[in-house]
Formats: sequence, structure tokens, C-alpha cells
Amino acid sequence: MNILLKCVTVVDASSKHHMKKRDVLITNGQFEKIAAKIDNPDNRKELKIKNLHISQGWFDSSVSFGEPGFEERETLENGLKTAALSGFTAVAVNANTNPVTDSKADIQYLRSKAANQPVRLYPIGALTHQGNGEDLAELYDMKNAGAVAFYDYQKPVKNPNLLKIALQYTQNFDGLVIAYCNENDVSKNGVVNEEESATRLGLKGIPALAEELHVNRNLFLLEYTNGKLHFPTLSTKKSIALVRDAKQKGLNISCSVSINNLMLTDDALQEFNSNLKLMPPLRTNEDKIELIKGLKEGTIDGVTSDHNPIDIEHKNVEFDNAHFGSIGLESCFGALNSLFSVEETVLFLTRLKSRFGVKETPIEEGTEANLTLFDPEIQWTFNENEILSSSKNAALLNQVLKGKALGIYAEKKLFLNK
Repeated sequence: MNILLKCVTVVDASSKHHMKKRDVLITNGQFEKIAAKIDNPDNRKELKIKNLHISQGWFDSSVSFGEPGFEERETLENGLKTAALSGFTAVAVNANTNPVTDSKADIQYLRSKAANQPVRLYPIGALTHQGNGEDLAELYDMKNAGAVAFYDYQKPVKNPNLLKIALQYTQNFDGLVIAYCNENDVSKNGVVNEEESATRLGLKGIPALAEELHVNRNLFLLEYTNGKLHFPTLSTKKSIALVRDAKQKGLNISCSVSINNLMLTDDALQEFNSNLKLMPPLRTNEDKIELIKGLKEGTIDGVTSDHNPIDIEHKNVEFDNAHFGSIGLESCFGALNSLFSVEETVLFLTRLKSRFGVKETPIEEGTEANLTLFDPEIQWTFNENEILSSSKNAALLNQVLKGKALGIYAEKKLFLNK
């Protein structure tokens, strides 16, 4: 689609047009002209929306869709549509499916299934065969088929030697290993953060120590191997301090934080709402403050929605028996933009692109047009009517948010919210 965007504010620190109002002419999927004023050359479609902002397309490094095997939770088609209308032009999809994504054929299936969708799907292959934590999966074959990283979703690697071998082996082809940090023998049967709120509610706690032990161990393994490692969804003050020290040493480490841990603390658990049963659990306000600081200073590389649809049969039950997880694509931008400036928000939704092999597309003449369209000032309440996902397990339900995604321009097509 050829289109003329009128009077948009460009939010792209890599562009000379950053934070300026511009007309943007897009032809055959590329920026043909960007200027203060552009006349419509051939009566092409014009888009003019009050307070319209554009940025490089947003990327989410941890998304679960269910298909194959759990289509009742979310299909790939609806999941990618939800991502598009939530402002994401690229998502890395976890391997927590049935069967587990642990082979070249599985990666090829996901890529072919998403081939004609507006959002580019970047498959994450399982680190171990069937996600069993015992034997490495076909990492090299999956990398050649298009896998951008290797991760047994929310399953810590119990055997340190296995992680050591993975970090060494993947160096041969610049593979990214993802290690979830949780010592199961410490967090065993826990369902919420181990603090005063857990005691008041009579729920078994997950101590911060469970995460921090694995962060520390995995960083030792990384230093020993000189590999390439990513920590998803860190949640504690000490974890961030450990990563900060590792980066100062020059270790090849990156990490993310879930939007839920930035927005909420364990004080929100008073009503036993199973939508707030999350992994990692909601932590203390002190942890939250450090997560925000870690993002601002660059210790934490990016924010993920950690979108994880769970069907009602496994979520609308007693808190102890409910599955962990929340959807988050629809509310991620509005929540993040409620905490940070629009420039910071866009940075935190794009900074992990290069780490996961996602192409960066500066808003400059002659480059590919891969854009998110949004209004950073809209105040709105995230209610059930705003949920686009098949599952409704939203931790941020009924939160008042600031800023809303309006859609994307990607793959030479415009996708807008109604």
C-alpha cells in the first residue's frame, strides 16, 4: 500500500527527524520522502489522525500463543493479529507448545504458518529435547531453519553442565541461549512472593533467593564459557545488581523485565485474583523501584509483555490450583507509557531487536517502512472489551493506562484499530 501520513510526530532516536512533526510518504513499502510538508503527488491514500506518533516497529521478546496443541488458548492467526493491533511488528514466540518446538520441522511449521501475517514471527526453539531439561535439542538445525534463540519457557536448567555445554556449543553459530532463573528446590510449591502479603494470605511463598541463586550460577557459567546469554523477566533488586556487575565485566549478557513486574507489586494480591498468579511472582515495591532504575540505566535491555494466554478452565479456579501467566500484548504500551516518557517507552520496546536478530528500520528516506502508529496521550481503562486475545487472563485488567497503540504499517500494508 502506498500512503501519505500527515503531520505525524516521529519518535526514533536514530533518525534526524526525531521528535519532529513530519509528513511521511511511503511507496512500495519504503520511505520515499519525509519532510515538514508533502503535497499528495497522485491522490494516494492519506492518513491524518490527531496526535499521531510513529516509531520503528515494536518487538516483544517473549510471547506464547498456544498453537500447536493449545489452540483453545490462542491460535497463531489471532495471536499475530492481536500483536499487530497492539503495535508490535515482530514477536519472538516461545516453545511451550504441544509438541514442543524442538526441531527444524517445528521451526519451519511456525514460519510457514505465519508467512502471510502482518507481524513477523521469530521462533524460539526449545533448548532441550521436548523441554525435558536432559538432552540438548537440535540447536544448529533449528538455527538454520530460523530460530532466533533457545529456551525451555519458564523451566530453569537444573543441570549446570548442560547449560555450560549449550553456551559453548552455540558459539559455533552465534546462538542465543535463554536461561530462566529459578531454583526449584527453593521455590518449590510456591505461588506468590515470599513476603508479608504471602503470610497474610496464607499462600506459600517464592523467595527472591530462588531467582538470585540461578542468576549468580548462570553468570559464573557465562564467564567460564564466554557464551551468549539472555535472562528473561528478572524481578528482584539483587538480580539486577548481579547483571549490572556482569555487564561491567564485559560478559555477553542481556535481560528483560515483564510489564507486570513494573506495574504491580505483591500488594495487589489481596483478593486472591488468579490473573495475578504470575511467574516470576509480583515482588515488593523496593524491587519494582530497582527494575525501573535498571531499565533507565540500561542494565535491563527491554520490556516484554510476557503474553501467555491460559484458558478459563485452568485460570478461573482456586489460586493455588491456577496456572501461572497473563496476557499482555494489548495493555503493554499503555502500561509502560504510564511509567516512562514516550521516548523511553519506545526505546524499551525496541532495544532488544538486534539481540534477537530482528532488523532495525530507522525512519529515514530509502529504508524499509516498518512502523508502529500510536497516540501517547490517550487515557483509557483496560477492560474486557479491550481484550483481543482468545483467553482473558489479564493481570492488568481495569488498570487506567496512558497511551494507546493505533496499529502498524508493515509488510507494505496498513493495519489499524477500528
